[in-house]
Amino acid sequence: MRTILITGQGGTGRTTVAAATALRAAHQGTRTLVLTADRTDTLGAVLGVPTGPAPVEAAPNLTAWRPDAAARFREDLTAFQQRATAALDLLGASRLDAEEVTPLPGAEELAVLRALRDAALSEAYELLVVDLPPAPQTLALLGLPEELRRYLRRLLPPERQAARALRPVLGRLAGVPMPAEWLYETAARWDVELAAVQAVVEDRATTVRLVAEPGPAGTDAVRTASTALALRGLSVDALVANRVLPTATDDPWLAALAAQQHKALDEWRETYDLHEVPHLGRDPRGGGDLAELPVPHVNAAPTPVEWPVVDRLADDGVLVWHIPLPGAIREELDLVRRGDELVVTVGQFRRIVALPSALRRCTVDGAALREGELRIRFAPDPALWPRGK
Repeated sequence: MRTILITGQGGTGRTTVAAATALRAAHQGTRTLVLTADRTDTLGAVLGVPTGPAPVEAAPNLTAWRPDAAARFREDLTAFQQRATAALDLLGASRLDAEEVTPLPGAEELAVLRALRDAALSEAYELLVVDLPPAPQTLALLGLPEELRRYLRRLLPPERQAARALRPVLGRLAGVPMPAEWLYETAARWDVELAAVQAVVEDRATTVRLVAEPGPAGTDAVRTASTALALRGLSVDALVANRVLPTATDDPWLAALAAQQHKALDEWRETYDLHEVPHLGRDPRGGGDLAELPVPHVNAAPTPVEWPVVDRLADDGVLVWHIPLPGAIREELDLVRRGDELVVTVGQFRRIVALPSALRRCTVDGAALREGELRIRFAPDPALWPRGK
């Protein structure tokens, strides 16, 4: 299944572009699902078909779905309370009824991640278009499965579960109760669910489309988003410049704004696969308006982001790890080696990545940022490197 994640600058018509992209693919005969994280039915307003917790047919070959975050949050909390009955009784805790539970911030995004997983596993669709929040929130959301799985492995290592027969003895020796078996079972179930979401996000057929209005603010937002997405290993297959104004106008105010837009467009053409979507002079509503928007086609074979390790042992005595970071600034870049992991920080974004197996037997020999690519040199550690290699 091909997946396209739509994000970008806030307030620039991301939902409209997502709907138009999904509708165009559906018109071409592709079985398509469009998902949204909005609590309000913006997607339904654009499509002209109300959306909600149950998937609805918005057009031939097109299904729209707006998962109910509140209902899923209530189900999860109720299930947790049932499994933690003993612990809650011990603490004298008063349980919450499902009717009094309201979703916490971020519940909508988590609901979309689960819907993303469910849609991929269903194999009912050929294309999944996901209407996501503005880029900063989206980047945190897309990194969540990887980060939560890392936390679970650190807090509840799976190998400790194998020694569950020893936990009563260890509990008596330590003087504190050891984690119950259900806790490990819950962590294992969460890990499986998170791994399924992570697999969809990191799949080679998953790409991102950025939506922005051309101008200074849009240029800054696109640069930051592109760098952060590359840090997550995600490919930007297109930049959609939305609400582009015509250049020919007698209105001085509109002419100045159009000139500012086209200056940004000229810069974007040099770097991105740019697609200009003109301003219709109104908010697009319904299939007729959406069909007028020239959103890009869906490429069936996207180009994935690669982080290759280049062998330069014969020439320079090092292995070089190439990490593409377009738009990164040297002063905002930081690297820290922690055991078999590398902590990469670019501005406000950070990712902890596992080193490839060959690099775990090396020491960091330096790094350089050149032409939008971070190149980290690793020298073999004589104590760990096989002889003759």
